[in-house]
Amino acid sequence: MIQLPVPADQPTMYFIGVTTGQSSIMTLFPRWAEALGLKDACMKGIDIPIHAPAETYRRVVEFIRQDPLSVGALVTTHKIDLYEAAHDMFDEIDPYARQFGELSSISKQNGQLIAHAKDPITAGLSLDTFIPVDHWRRTGAEAVILGAGGSALSISAYLALEKFADNIPSRIHLTNRSAPRLASAVNILSQSRVPMSFHLCPQPELNAKIVEALPAGSLIVNATGLGKDRPGSPLPRDIVFPENAIIWELNYRGSLEFMLDAQAQCESRGLTVEDGWTYFLYGWTEVIAEVFHIELTDERFAACREIAAANRS
Repeated sequence: MIQLPVPADQPTMYFIGVTTGQSSIMTLFPRWAEALGLKDACMKGIDIPIHAPAETYRRVVEFIRQDPLSVGALVTTHKIDLYEAAHDMFDEIDPYARQFGELSSISKQNGQLIAHAKDPITAGLSLDTFIPVDHWRRTGAEAVILGAGGSALSISAYLALEKFADNIPSRIHLTNRSAPRLASAVNILSQSRVPMSFHLCPQPELNAKIVEALPAGSLIVNATGLGKDRPGSPLPRDIVFPENAIIWELNYRGSLEFMLDAQAQCESRGLTVEDGWTYFLYGWTEVIAEVFHIELTDERFAACREIAAANRS
């Protein structure tokens, strides 16, 4: 059973993850808090094993609910498990959280405990920085999202938004190594206006068959978490990526085998390779703004990005 934090003696936001002490946010948060005018605010990590018992998640939510100076949290890895275990403990759940059955942040307002799913927003902000304008309409390319967790569902939904009209992938493939989570994804995304294919792929070689059959210019996303909290890749190390593919590694730290294998083929296959750094920045700044009830202006985001860039180098 995990050790809960002691009651907070200053405004405290929590990072609920697996190996939170290794995250850049622990170094960045004090500097961001100063830039954002968050007086006396601090960040603490709560490490929970992957797929922990429901009671573990409920204890964490109850602690945040009851502790006056525990103002909220960002959730990684446990987004779906925490929602399934504790959604009944929230006074308000935002529409994205209900739609996807996951939560990425917890906040408080007027005595209410609120669950949010920010990934559809932050994934979209990130994708817009590297997917070329008119890419899907021009290329007819497809997308493969390896994994069926909260980030994977959010990316799939974003790519199909009505605002893109006919500039959408010709097909989205969603793969996962466990049947129950894949079945949940089918239920959530079955009404997508992009043709969807769902694949049960318990071995990397099954993912590889799908990836290697993609047309040129396709998007391939590692949304499994492999290469961050756990070593490895959802693809075999000898994978051959489609020509001119766009490779998105959602992680920015860890062993990053998926990204390293793609980088080795950048020149020979004409690949564009992105890591999860921009996604990390948008994900954290959006949640911090929600938890502390501040407006995330372009100027404030730029300040946070500059601080993060200096820290990363």
